[in-house]
Amino acid sequence: MSPFAAALPWLAPVVAQAMAMPHAHAILLHGAAGDGLFEAAHTIAQGWLCEGASNTPPCGHCSACRATASGQHPDLHRLAPEWLRQQWGESPAGDVADGEGGSKSKRKPSKQIRIDEVRAAIDWVVTTSSRGRAKVVLVQPAEAMNLQAASALLKTLEEPPRGARLLLAAAEPERLLSTVRSRCQVLRLTPPPPNVALAWLQDQGLAQAEVLLAACSQRPLDALALSVAGVDATRWAAVPAAVFDRQPALFAGWPAARVLEVLQKLCHDGMAMTAGAAPRFYPAQSLRRPVALASLVAWGRELSQLAQRIDHPWSEGLLVDALLDRAHRAWHGAGRASDTL
Repeated sequence: MSPFAAALPWLAPVVAQAMAMPHAHAILLHGAAGDGLFEAAHTIAQGWLCEGASNTPPCGHCSACRATASGQHPDLHRLAPEWLRQQWGESPAGDVADGEGGSKSKRKPSKQIRIDEVRAAIDWVVTTSSRGRAKVVLVQPAEAMNLQAASALLKTLEEPPRGARLLLAAAEPERLLSTVRSRCQVLRLTPPPPNVALAWLQDQGLAQAEVLLAACSQRPLDALALSVAGVDATRWAAVPAAVFDRQPALFAGWPAARVLEVLQKLCHDGMAMTAGAAPRFYPAQSLRRPVALASLVAWGRELSQLAQRIDHPWSEGLLVDALLDRAHRAWHGAGRASDTL
């Protein structure tokens, strides 16, 4: 059994579905990253390349499975944006030439899969397999392909070389070209039942795992990542009071994108409460009843607009102060901020 599937037992059904499609040369796997989308994709790729005697590949023990698990299999090509490859340790921090002198300056790693990277994968997949099983191209997240990159992949999806298999893992498949989607057989990763996700998190040692699971829309890997980042259940439950009382200390060291996310979730719960529904992301006892729905709706629109430029190099301290001030006024029914971000 693959280490991915063994660690996340709810992946087994979708992996078995993929293994039961031996003639599928292109599969689009979609689901939430926080439910194990990428782990499922790696397990499927591992199954395609498995050389063990198991009737239910991947066996997880043969040399091919071990090579795939370590990212070193010669017949596996992982196509991913630069920022993700940096997390894997496969790409150095980006340097770009600055002017005629050839000096180097740091740049942010790309969040797109670009056409030259797709073309390199296409050139690779037509070469002879090193171990004779298959040549596997794993694209993750597939929606990171820009328009030119996705277009470049179309012919290979329609007429793949002999022995080639392509696996596209997407959390938002609707962002893919319809012509890309139509050339793939589609598999959906089913989220784990809440009791399974809760038991798994408890096995990882999370205290009050149900709080972080609710915080992350019942996605166990996101909940675990939140805990690893230092946000435990107690700290998460303290977020509303820190916002209502404009206490930025709780958010010290948090990236701007995380602060924005927690405020969007707080705004959602506030709107739910004004409609008479239960909050979704925060413990009900941690929330105060908001004054007016209209103010929350306006605040929500502002947060959505900010999300489109959250990668701007903000002064995070000033940004947090401004966001907490706006949140406080929105919760208490005040109008739109006079100085928007």
